[in-house]
Amino acid sequence: MAARLAPHSLRLVSSGLPSFRPAATQAPAWARTFASTPSSQADTRTAIVTGSSRGIGKAIALRLANDGYDICVNDVFANSAGVDEVVSSIKSLGRNAVPAIADVSDLGQVEQMIQKSVAELGPLNTMVANAGIAQVKALLDLTQQDLRKMFEVNVYGVFNCYSAAAKQMIEQKTPGKLATHKITVNAYAPGIVGTAMWDLIDEELGKMKGVPKGDTIKKYTEDLIALGRTSVPEDVSSMVSFLAGKDSDYVTGQTLVVDGGIVFT
Repeated sequence: MAARLAPHSLRLVSSGLPSFRPAATQAPAWARTFASTPSSQADTRTAIVTGSSRGIGKAIALRLANDGYDICVNDVFANSAGVDEVVSSIKSLGRNAVPAIADVSDLGQVEQMIQKSVAELGPLNTMVANAGIAQVKALLDLTQQDLRKMFEVNVYGVFNCYSAAAKQMIEQKTPGKLATHKITVNAYAPGIVGTAMWDLIDEELGKMKGVPKGDTIKKYTEDLIALGRTSVPEDVSSMVSFLAGKDSDYVTGQTLVVDGGIVFT
C-alpha cells in the first residue's frame, strides 16, 4: 500500500503476495524526470523502500530516486551486499541514499530504521512496504513455522511499516490533504514478475508437477496474461512512481492491479 501528501504531503503504498508490495509517501510538487533534481532541504522528498536490495523493491528505489527522492534502502542482513549496491546506484544518479538493515517483522527494528532515515535524509514523505516472502508447499507439507513466518513478514511486516511511518508523519505535522491525518493510502498488486521470488515459485511448482524449470512460468504467462509476456520489475515501479507523485493526489483507498491482464476489474 502507499501513502502520500501533496507539496508537503504524505503517502502510503502497499502490496500483497505473490507480487503485492506496500508503500507510504509524502511529496511536494510533482515533476516526472529521470535526471537528478537539485533541491533544497525544504523541497527534498524522502522515501523508505523495504526489501529493496533486488527485484521489485530495487526497481522502485531506483525509479523514485530518478523522480527526485532521496532513498532509505532496506533489507535483511543476508542481503546487505545488494543494499550497498543499490545505495551506490542511487548516489550515482545524484540523489542521496542510506542503507538500513532491518527485519520488518520486528517493530523495534522498523522504528529504528525510520529514525535513521529521518536523521540522515530528513522528514519522511513516503513509505513503500515492499518486503515479502513466498512459500511454495502443498498444504499437508506446510508447517506452523512456515505459516507463522509468512504472516510475520507479509502481514505484521506491513502493519509495522505503516503504523510506525504514519506516527512519524503525524509527528512531523506536515501540512497536506485528504483524510484525517493528511495521508493517502493505496496498494499495488503485481502479477507474475520476473524476479528471484517467481524463479523460486516456478522451480518448486515444477518439482511438484515434474516439469523443467521455466516451463511453469512460461505456461502461466501464455495461458493467463492477456498481454502475453511476463512482467518486469519496472512495470511495477512505474505504478509506484505514480502513487508517490502529485498526479495521484486524489487517489486513496485503492488497489491498482499491474498484472498485464490476469485479473480484469
